[in-house]
Amino acid sequence: MGAGPPCCFRLNRLSCTMLRFFRLWVLAFCLLASQGPAAATLLEYQLEGLDKAQRSNAEAWLGQLPQTDAARSNFLAAARERVEDSLKALGYYRADIDVTVDREATPWQLLIIVTPGQPVTVAELDIQINGAANQDTEFQRLLATPGIVVGDTLHHGRYEALRNSLLQLGQRRGYFDARLVTRTVEVEPAAGSARVRLHYDSGERYRIGELHYSEDMVSPDLLQSLGHFSPGEPYDVANLQTLQAELQRTGYFSGITLRPLLEQREAGSIPVALELFPAKRHTVDVGIGFSTDTEERLSATWNTPRLNRYGHSQETRFEYSRINPSGLFIYNVPLSHPLDDVLQFSLRVEQNEYGDLDSNQHEAQVRREQRFGRWVASYHLRALNERWDAGPIAGNEDYMLPGFTLSHKTRQGSPVNPQRGFSQFYRVEATSSALGSSIDMTRLYANWIHVMSLGERSRVVTRAEAGAALLGEGQRDDLAPSLSFFAGGSQSLRGYGYQSIGNTVPVEQRDGTDADFVLGGNRLAVASVEYQYRFLPAWRGAVFVDAGDAFDEGEFEARVGAGFGLHYLTPVGALKIELANPISEKNPDWRFHINIGAEF
Repeated sequence: MGAGPPCCFRLNRLSCTMLRFFRLWVLAFCLLASQGPAAATLLEYQLEGLDKAQRSNAEAWLGQLPQTDAARSNFLAAARERVEDSLKALGYYRADIDVTVDREATPWQLLIIVTPGQPVTVAELDIQINGAANQDTEFQRLLATPGIVVGDTLHHGRYEALRNSLLQLGQRRGYFDARLVTRTVEVEPAAGSARVRLHYDSGERYRIGELHYSEDMVSPDLLQSLGHFSPGEPYDVANLQTLQAELQRTGYFSGITLRPLLEQREAGSIPVALELFPAKRHTVDVGIGFSTDTEERLSATWNTPRLNRYGHSQETRFEYSRINPSGLFIYNVPLSHPLDDVLQFSLRVEQNEYGDLDSNQHEAQVRREQRFGRWVASYHLRALNERWDAGPIAGNEDYMLPGFTLSHKTRQGSPVNPQRGFSQFYRVEATSSALGSSIDMTRLYANWIHVMSLGERSRVVTRAEAGAALLGEGQRDDLAPSLSFFAGGSQSLRGYGYQSIGNTVPVEQRDGTDADFVLGGNRLAVASVEYQYRFLPAWRGAVFVDAGDAFDEGEFEARVGAGFGLHYLTPVGALKIELANPISEKNPDWRFHINIGAEF
């Protein structure tokens, strides 16, 4: 019994709601029905005697066609004057305009026949810049091409553009007290001439005063490293915009506002307010991928773009694939510039398959990366412990590796599908037993990728790799797999398995059978040339030849793979499906490769 009333109450509320909804639906239907079909056109007009620019301006001045009888009457009454004004704006002050209306037609027909006549020309041009802006090179550059010269047809749009350009340039350059003392256009239609006068008084140029911002968000030293101006410098909005863009690029903030405090300007100085809105403190990105080299991949990346007001950040990445699961932690500390000069501390754990060797790596590294335009240079010191095992072949070695890298990229077009470009990368590492390493070694590596366009649809992509590990006598067996060189796979020699090419040694396995184990080489030489043709906007075909070897010194044996592929262009790079054949082998067989990504 107690459950009855609440249930009835709910049913009554539902009934009332449905009734209100029904009434609203009926009301909306009635309103739509009362409007009937779209209103019929009441007036059409035709313009004759005008060129394209004149016609376009006249149509803009005439505006939308009328939808009511009253609007039609107003349109007809104002048509002549509007067309006349539209022509005056272009310098035609002596136009002959004939207007006729056919009220018997349905809809009414308006015919406007125009004889523009001769345009008014600029007979006198008087532009003056007074005040501090008289010596400003930006104003001199503006006046060098003002858009109006004596003898030109008077064009009021160009006059307005010049006037606005003067005022806007003054605001951008810090002339906040500037004004137009004289701004006149005197027209003598009978004489067909006009006098244009613009006198701009800039006053003094303000200098940048105090920068107001929250030091809890960003430290003064960090802001100073990004800044392109200092207090006391002449105001220039371009410098403020550059600072704003640099702050945005750091990734520390979701929004940045930088503006002059006009109401607080005094004594030739203007303070500037910087408002910073923090980015999300933590982000986690999860990804999935697949390639025939490393098979399926799952990844998770945790980023903290700003740990404190000094711009420290961290990135923690976990990646799983059957071939090489890994974990990486990076801590970034800005030095002289948060974008162009960064100190990194990193820890890495990785398992990988190199040829027939299973490798386990533990690495700690300190690295300084600096950018010089398009060049990126880094100096590092990494401590590596690597254990590897392949039955009877095993090792557990420690290495202390100081090194240097240098890279440079140029490209045109899409970052993931460039029309042309060139990427180059160089690395040098060296170590010795004096540093606590297991070997004495100098390791050199270089990589080049070049993209050349052959028209709108075709391009050629060439790649090359070279490397050498120069070892002390008798230390070859102590070279870890990650410091050796391997070839093969979708990013190396197609037609061969991932990292399947390298120096081989005969090994008697634990079960007593003999086998050749791929141990890698202390030398690397690989080159590739590929022709690509785009036959649909998102599809292209490719043919390629790869050649090279990973070998020990003096044992080079050229391996050649050739094939073809189909590429589907995606926002993150081309999805490449390729078939390749190791044609240099005695019994070649086709191998399938799949990969996704850009050339560089």
